[in-house]
Amino acid sequence: QAQMAESGGGLVQVGGSLRLSCTASVRTFSNYAMGWFRQAPGKEREFVAAINWSGASTEYADSVKGRFTISRDNSKNTAYLSMNSLTPEDTAVYSCAGVISTLVLTSPWEYRSWGQGTQVTVSS
Repeated sequence: QAQMAESGGGLVQVGGSLRLSCTASVRTFSNYAMGWFRQAPGKEREFVAAINWSGASTEYADSVKGRFTISRDNSKNTAYLSMNSLTPEDTAVYSCAGVISTLVLTSPWEYRSWGQGTQVTVSS
């Protein structure tokens, strides 16, 4: 069973930036499609961004396009989510997920392994 561990969350002011990391404890990270999801208090979990095994293909939620960038470094078994121009609406617990696939996957039901999540709070 693959294990995912997020880091990099925290408190940031409106307009600020954060970079989240997700490190996977797997043998061959390049076999994995990776995604980021978030859940705010009282709301459903929502898709944020996804990346295919090579990093050549990505998808983003409309709410984060142009502000967030997903990337990966297969040599480090790590996926990243760079977040810029943060707003209070971005406040949530952010979780990474992975599954063995060559596709870009945007549904949480398609992922098999999840991290515990990291809190991102944007203060005004």
